[in-house]
Amino acid sequence: MRDPTLPAVHPTAGIFQPPYLWVTVGTCALVFLAAFESLAVTTIMPVVSRELNGGSLYALAFAGPLATGVIGMVGAGNWSDRRGPAKPLYASVALFVLGLLIAGTSVSMPMLVGGRLVQGLGGGALTVALYVLVARFFPGPLHPRIFAAFSAAWVIPSLVGPFAAGVVAQVFSWHWVFLGVVVLVIPALVMIVPVLRGLDEPDGDSQPDETKLPEDAGQTTHTATPWALDRLGWAALAALAVLGLNLSADARIPGFPPATALLALAAVVIALVAVRPLVPSGTLAARRGLPSVILARGLASASFFGAEVYLPYLLIDQYAFPPTLAGLTLTGGALAWAGAAAVQGRLGSRLPHRGAVQAGSLMVLAAVLLALATSALHWPAAIAIAGWVLAGGGWACSTRG
Repeated sequence: MRDPTLPAVHPTAGIFQPPYLWVTVGTCALVFLAAFESLAVTTIMPVVSRELNGGSLYALAFAGPLATGVIGMVGAGNWSDRRGPAKPLYASVALFVLGLLIAGTSVSMPMLVGGRLVQGLGGGALTVALYVLVARFFPGPLHPRIFAAFSAAWVIPSLVGPFAAGVVAQVFSWHWVFLGVVVLVIPALVMIVPVLRGLDEPDGDSQPDETKLPEDAGQTTHTATPWALDRLGWAALAALAVLGLNLSADARIPGFPPATALLALAAVVIALVAVRPLVPSGTLAARRGLPSVILARGLASASFFGAEVYLPYLLIDQYAFPPTLAGLTLTGGALAWAGAAAVQGRLGSRLPHRGAVQAGSLMVLAAVLLALATSALHWPAAIAIAGWVLAGGGWACSTRG
């Protein structure tokens, strides 16, 4: 139920007009900062791992936040259904900031990874809480506009974030890439606090029951959504399996060399078992329709982002690129993504979804193979960079609506 103290809803108003202006700015700022931090860390992590002597934990610094983010998303969704988005949003921002503080003050790679795990938990929850906030506060006709603004808040950091992070790391310190975001998160949250005060009840709560007797008038019936402990448990198990998969690379049992492969295989099996209840039925079997689309998008995104986190490492470690120049490589992929998305928007139905997904997936695969060949055969760095521009366009196609 909407708090009567909140501004009246005006479906014809724009998202940058009262009463939506500050909520739009605040929510978009939170999305922008989360996106900037994600892309910035990709640029500076080679420098961080070298300074902290943590190359063995490089992959975990990226996989860890993704794993805990699943827990955050499931937990925040369930919590928002029970009590509205206010408390989940406060909690997610607090966790996100705490993780940034731990990472930004880290003196060892394990400490930084721990901060990233906390940060991922908060970041995953933040995304869900913001979407629930949009559903509760903005009228239906404005939903496409605010979601378009969220998309823009992701595109802009992809264009400027990697280069800006490289500049900060070179001129000041990589620590400020984390700590600088903390300074900006708090004002963004303050902008939407007045609205959150009226969104602390689940949908459909506090509705009067017309069948009550007169003496019961004024009372309300509360039917809060129960905690989905099973989904939270599966999400936690999936996260642990992903963490175990990354740590298994360093597992060594004397006298038993196959231990690493067996531990990795067990982690993969556990992860698949845990993910199955969290996705639509038939997803892992690539069933025709929505399940196969989700699987294809997941595989394409995993390939794209998995290669992206290692591209700056390759350029900085093997080709002695400065962080700023390595960051510009990621910007090239982002520009290709934006361009491909714009072309698809203009073509509309003239470009079949199936053809776009197939072509995009092949482009991403080709880019990953080019990066792999560049690393293994010591080809010129320009080949991997050109391949990544190809990957950006391919990813836009492979994740087409």
